[in-house]
Amino acid sequence: MPRKRFTNEQIAFALRQAENGASVDEVCRKMGVSEPTFYRWKEAVRRHGRAGDPAAEAAGGREQQAQTAGGRPDAGPLHAAGCAQAKVVRPAVRREVAGHLQVTYGISERRACQATGFGRSSQRYRKRADPQVALRMRLKELAAARVRYGYRRLHILLRREGWEVNHKRTYRIYRDEGLSIRPKLPKRKRAWRYRQGRPAIGGPNEVWAMDFMSDRLFDGRPFRILTVVDCHTREALSLTPRANFRAFQVTEALDALVKLRGRPKSLRVDNGPEFAGRMLDQWAYLNGVEIDFSRPGKPTDNAYIESFNGRLRAECLNASWFLSLADARERIEDWRCHYNEDRPHTALGGLTPRAFANQAVTAREIA
Repeated sequence: MPRKRFTNEQIAFALRQAENGASVDEVCRKMGVSEPTFYRWKEAVRRHGRAGDPAAEAAGGREQQAQTAGGRPDAGPLHAAGCAQAKVVRPAVRREVAGHLQVTYGISERRACQATGFGRSSQRYRKRADPQVALRMRLKELAAARVRYGYRRLHILLRREGWEVNHKRTYRIYRDEGLSIRPKLPKRKRAWRYRQGRPAIGGPNEVWAMDFMSDRLFDGRPFRILTVVDCHTREALSLTPRANFRAFQVTEALDALVKLRGRPKSLRVDNGPEFAGRMLDQWAYLNGVEIDFSRPGKPTDNAYIESFNGRLRAECLNASWFLSLADARERIEDWRCHYNEDRPHTALGGLTPRAFANQAVTAREIA
């Protein structure tokens, strides 16, 4: 059963952001969810009042107390009104502060700059550069369509469309428009090292990684997804959703892949019952494939598939509302094609997995 991704406190916070004036698109991008998920949260609150849980109210109270404590006069650097504020660094923000002082206290520009320590030449500066409205609008459209893409992948998509812009300008516009995604929760650091004794992966179709994922339809019915990835090219070979999986269905999916791509040398899997049983062991023996099991409690032994599953979860499963199993198959297959053919991969130098695989095959033929 999949773990609940957001707590009641996080859902209540997202709904409060929308009530306070933030747009639904902005809230969905910050949380990394789709609009149907947001409205499903809102409908659940309207029907059952989940956002008013005692835990959420307690968390809100603690947050309010923390904000009150953080707003004491001795809590940090002071501004003219005597309240703690964040540091004012950017010239645009400095101009806003000086203008606010002029309007609020009815003072001249000279007095406002003297009180804040800003230069008058910087205060009177006006941009003469092109605001690039079209580029900003297109970047916001791409960010709304790909809610989990950072500025680097969005920059690659812009260059593919013909925009002559470097990554620094893309980052400035990305930051000015408030498109930064919600950072991941910090994890406790532990001492670890890679598993020893594995041979290096020499090329495509040598090592495959395989795992299962779980998700639910709109009505709560669960289903599972068999994911298979090429560890050299990071190409998604197969994404097979089913209501449930048996061991013989796993071997059927592998047989279909072997007919298209040939047999791999090694298959990296965990110790699940579908992988550790006799059926897969017999299939591997008959096809001359070595099964490489991960150590219990060591997901880093199969890091390629774990990384891929995280992208599939963030960019497809969490951003989609599946009406039926057939709808899930269609949408997941569309995302697989996009992942292999269009999505830039930073670990591959900005290439797509399919382009990297073709490049590797060409280099092998030349050699």
